[in-house]
Amino acid sequence: MELFLDPQAWIALATLTALEIVLGVDNIIFISILVGRLPVHQRNRARKLGLALAMLTRILLLMSLAWIMTLTDPLIELPNAELSVRDLILIGGGLFLLWKSVHEIHGSLEGADQSPQTVAKATFGAVLLQIAIIDIVFSLDSVITAVGMVSEVPIMIAAIVIAVLVMMWGARAIGEFVDRHPTIKMLALSFLIMVGMALIAEGFAIHVPKGYIYFAMAFSVAVEMLNLKLRARSQPRTQPVRLHKKIEGEDA
Repeated sequence: MELFLDPQAWIALATLTALEIVLGVDNIIFISILVGRLPVHQRNRARKLGLALAMLTRILLLMSLAWIMTLTDPLIELPNAELSVRDLILIGGGLFLLWKSVHEIHGSLEGADQSPQTVAKATFGAVLLQIAIIDIVFSLDSVITAVGMVSEVPIMIAAIVIAVLVMMWGARAIGEFVDRHPTIKMLALSFLIMVGMALIAEGFAIHVPKGYIYFAMAFSVAVEMLNLKLRARSQPRTQPVRLHKKIEGEDA
């Protein structure tokens, strides 16, 4: 309790919580796109379970800080680089994001030629498994950031719990908005491709400042918001653009 009576601790908690929320934006986008493949009645539960998995993963990693520090020890030596376990996780996570994003884009744009028998149906367990896989990558990045900013584990855990609760509060609105607007979904998938490339670069010790990435995201979203507003004013009665989507238990 003495720790949380310290004003410096509260400043550290607020700063780290804000940073965790920012770092969780790409995680929310990924979860929102994945749960969009589920029937409507399962989406909210999948969002909450996905974010709960993210919180659990982060807390478990924080409870094993000594092990996390060993992840930076060189494991594989290449001619121009040394790769650690952390680097391999980042590279693998980046490749997974690239594959998943391109697969989602292809499925959304080219799905019209597929017959109902060939369309893959998303299951609740499969979606949660994919969320859990990418949570490991995002959690590793988030925890390493927390360790670099704050030395007290209780503050780190409190910041992560608060950040995830905030994300749970806003995840449904974000997910529904992305699902209603196909151009936003394409933009979000493009963000995930960019994040995947950044993770791969980070794995090879090529540092890409996250401020540039988040600025590009914010600028792109602002431009798209203006486009949505302009289209709503100029063509209020036109049929909205829809991406191809085949979901069991949901009307087309």
